Amino acid sequence: MADFDVLSFGETMAMLVADEPGDLAQVQHFHKRIAGADNNVAIGLTRLGFNVAWLSRVGNDSLGRFVVQSLEREGLDCRHVGVDPQHPTGLQFKSLADDGEDPAVEYFRRGSAASHMGIADIPAALLQARHLHATGIPPALSPSMNALSRHLMQSMREAGRSVSFDPNLRPSLWGSQARMIEQINDLASLAHWVLPGLAEGQLLTGLDEPRDIAAFYLDLGAEAVAIKLGPQGAYYRTATREGLAAAHPVARVVDTVGAGDGFAVGVISALLERLDIAQAVDRGNWVGSLAVQSPGDMEGLPTRDQLLAASLKRPA
Repeated sequence: MADFDVLSFGETMAMLVADEPGDLAQVQHFHKRIAGADNNVAIGLTRLGFNVAWLSRVGNDSLGRFVVQSLEREGLDCRHVGVDPQHPTGLQFKSLADDGEDPAVEYFRRGSAASHMGIADIPAALLQARHLHATGIPPALSPSMNALSRHLMQSMREAGRSVSFDPNLRPSLWGSQARMIEQINDLASLAHWVLPGLAEGQLLTGLDEPRDIAAFYLDLGAEAVAIKLGPQGAYYRTATREGLAAAHPVARVVDTVGAGDGFAVGVISALLERLDIAQAVDRGNWVGSLAVQSPGDMEGLPTRDQLLAASLKRPA
């Protein structure tokens, strides 16, 4: 098996997106895409030239075949995407975003194939990847996925691999807010790079200021923390430096879903290329700005050629 730059895991859902604005109950026509924060980041890293392995499971159904075919077209290695004959592929519906407003999203993922994954589904070969990206979504899906997430993060960190973690909070998937906070912070303690949004960081730490939130995660064991501040850019902090990276201007916001995933793509790719934290967060802001200017969760994520062209245009 080829060596992988990045291992990513989670649930890819089929997504039906409205072709017209309005209440989903009234929409008559939809088109089919894929959705999932974890695979958005995996796709973004693949477009930038990284060799990415995807660990997941789908149902033995047409939606599952559509998901795998879509991921393979994006260049992900899907040899370790299992097919479950008993549980279905997750599904979501998404309204058409209008004038930059957040779209309505409805999920049908309870009891899905991916939620039944566990530690036994982890091939040893995948643990040889250089980097692991994880989010707080898989551990919220089921106790077995929680165990899988923890095992992957701990195994990779103990093996000397780098680990990134985006809390990506989904409160509706957890039994209680207190449990969510406890579990997410416990997982964050296993990561080298922690990438929360400001509101997420405030909820998870009980602290208001980005600097204090970052210090909380540095004290847990992180080496770098980058906090998304929306139109204000992003704050970053390590043991030796901190700063604010300005947002990249956006002419028109089309769809905000996937902006945080784009930020993660930029930061992770830059750090894997051994750029410094300020350069990494600037790239994260740039990729996030592209994501909000395109419809869909990952359609705006750039290629390596686009990144190189943009780098030539920016001052040194």
